[in-house]
Amino acid sequence: MWGFVPRSDRLTKAAALALRAAAAALVLCAPVQADTPARVVSINLCTDQLAMLLAAPGQLVSVTHLARDPLSSSMVAEASVYTINRGQAEQVFLLDPDLVLAGTYTSLATVDLLRGLGVSVLQVPPVTSLAEVARQVRLVGQALGQDEAAEAMAVAFEAEVAALQVTGPQATAAFYFASGYTTGKGTLADEVLALTGFSNAGAAAGVTGGGLLPLERLVLADPQVIVTATPYPGATRSEEILSHPALKAIGAETGARTDADWVCGTPHILRAIRRMAHLRATLAAAP
Repeated sequence: MWGFVPRSDRLTKAAALALRAAAAALVLCAPVQADTPARVVSINLCTDQLAMLLAAPGQLVSVTHLARDPLSSSMVAEASVYTINRGQAEQVFLLDPDLVLAGTYTSLATVDLLRGLGVSVLQVPPVTSLAEVARQVRLVGQALGQDEAAEAMAVAFEAEVAALQVTGPQATAAFYFASGYTTGKGTLADEVLALTGFSNAGAAAGVTGGGLLPLERLVLADPQVIVTATPYPGATRSEEILSHPALKAIGAETGARTDADWVCGTPHILRAIRRMAHLRATLAAAP
């Protein structure tokens, strides 16, 4: 049996829910200051979700079309009430924004054109750690003039992350996607595995960031869990490796999915952490 030691200072579920409810209440009740942007447009999937979590009612006017994609976005229902954009400078400018939220990999031509037209643009980098999730909540909250709500949300996030930490011997897990792609060191996903009691086979194989993991290396790692993605409709040859007989021969748990909650560094990553912690507990209880 795997050793599994829950943290003695684990927050109760009621306490965690109370913290999140307090953060949500602050967003709804926070007054709009004179220097707070009244019209905010997001042109990045991850800033879409941070803005929807933090913006005051009526403050956010548009999110990207990706916010309505259930395989990419954790907030499809929430996104349905906003005007959709495709990140084009002309389209965004016509929305008359006071602030545009973008990613650091958003088209530089779009960002430069908007800034040249006098539009304020905040570029938010991708998240590579759980600590950065809380920092970005605070960053976007400050940009929206919702500092108090953002601080409450960040504190609640940090507390639940600490409460969900799993101690004891680690099981081995591997991320494995189309064409044998994996996620290794220096990534948010790798930190989620470490937090929930797993060692990352991709990281052990020397992969930093993302890269290819040969099927032979995966088989030799003999992971207890293989974390993969829900395929899009249709079929591609690149996904055939995911049904290779060698994977079935490992006998690993293959039900874990990197769904929309894994895509962006937002508080929704907590749902992925809870699922992985539960899976680790299930392995620990197995004979």
